[in-house]
Amino acid sequence: MMKPQLLIVDDDEEIRSQLKWALAEDYDITFAGDRQTAFDQCSAKRPLVVLLDLGLPPHPASPEEGLATLGELLNLDRCVKVIVVTGQGEKPNALTAVGTGAYDFLAKPVEVEELRIILRRACHVAQLEREYRAMQERLKEGDAFEGMVGTSPAMQQVFTTIRKVATTDAPVLILGESGTGKEMAALAIQRRSPRRDRPFVPINCSAIPETLLESELFGHEKGAFTGAHIQRKGRIESAAGGTLFLDEIGELPLAIQVKLLRFLQDGIIERVGGRAPINVDTRLIAATNVDLQSAIQTGKFREDLYYRLAVVVLRIPPLRERAPDLPLLARIFVRRFALQAGRDGLDLTPQALTSIQAHPWRGNVRELENRIKRAVIMADEQRIKPEDLELGESAALPGPVRTLREAREAAERTVIEAALQLHHGKISGAAADLEISRPTLYELMEKLGIHRQEREPKSGVAV
Repeated sequence: MMKPQLLIVDDDEEIRSQLKWALAEDYDITFAGDRQTAFDQCSAKRPLVVLLDLGLPPHPASPEEGLATLGELLNLDRCVKVIVVTGQGEKPNALTAVGTGAYDFLAKPVEVEELRIILRRACHVAQLEREYRAMQERLKEGDAFEGMVGTSPAMQQVFTTIRKVATTDAPVLILGESGTGKEMAALAIQRRSPRRDRPFVPINCSAIPETLLESELFGHEKGAFTGAHIQRKGRIESAAGGTLFLDEIGELPLAIQVKLLRFLQDGIIERVGGRAPINVDTRLIAATNVDLQSAIQTGKFREDLYYRLAVVVLRIPPLRERAPDLPLLARIFVRRFALQAGRDGLDLTPQALTSIQAHPWRGNVRELENRIKRAVIMADEQRIKPEDLELGESAALPGPVRTLREAREAAERTVIEAALQLHHGKISGAAADLEISRPTLYELMEKLGIHRQEREPKSGVAV
């Protein structure tokens, strides 16, 4: 595994040697002793984290050069995490640096264990931000996976399968609950295939009356039945050279299943009322939200057709199995519908996001999309609240009814007090367990009225 890139900006050679000795095992370290070198190294190496001393040449006794370096590095890379190293006399300047974008500050002398904890957390946050920004840029450029969005492992597996199967002509059976995006997956297969420039013809087998479905699929000859005044091609022929998508194939009548099986076996169809076999080069992708194995057992679906269809089975996960995708999908829908409604800048409150993540989403992505669309219309302010989504704040909370803020503060207080007790009041250890920085922990403790009994002894590398 590659080590994270760390840039240390300090003109003191002894300090640089001490830090290299302490951190080289975990980081790929680059050094700089002045502003220009720091800028050049940050441009070339793109470190996740920069450790910056405020006292740099040509004015090492003042913070101006260090603060200027901070500004240039943040302008170069918005995701880089700059940790300022300061003496006690420079603490106001360090606080100013944090207020203008520095991730954290460390007072001299630096404690090695504390430094390791803060660096580890800073690297994690920087990596997440870079991945998020990269994904946002791809979405802006329309480079989502063929219109499908998902960073969760379940969806990444779906995308991998689509990439593999798209280059073949094998039939694909897509399984998934209603609203999960089965047609989008079929369309993604078409767009990634050599048939991308040919027709993609979808048909919902449950939406067409049984008496018309055979003609709709296979076409008919003139005079084949009352009202057949002209010869008409069916959907299979219309998709020649491209892809036919049969949605809800579990609703296909048995008589039509027989004709479809012949097409899959031989690539031949016959129009209703016709006798001449017609060769058709059409790829078939089918989808269903029903259990075809059970349908086979009850005689409603042909087993031989199932195995012809299920050369590759692609399962689209329900939204409840895609927790990491929920905030991203919600914000994409908000942005899309807000733009349509002329309400640019509309966003979700933290409470709304919490409610979204707690909701079971039985209607899957379609339900989320519809609720967001309604919320964009109904929201009175510039931020969508749980009630705009018709999702109660406390719906997912067990026990007595309480506000989301009260529940969150109670949970935070319990977790923080447990972490402090475990580490005997030591802030660094508690912050590491909680995966937050020391300043953030101090702020939370002050807000929640939590007091610690002990302080950590100061020891470590003298920097």
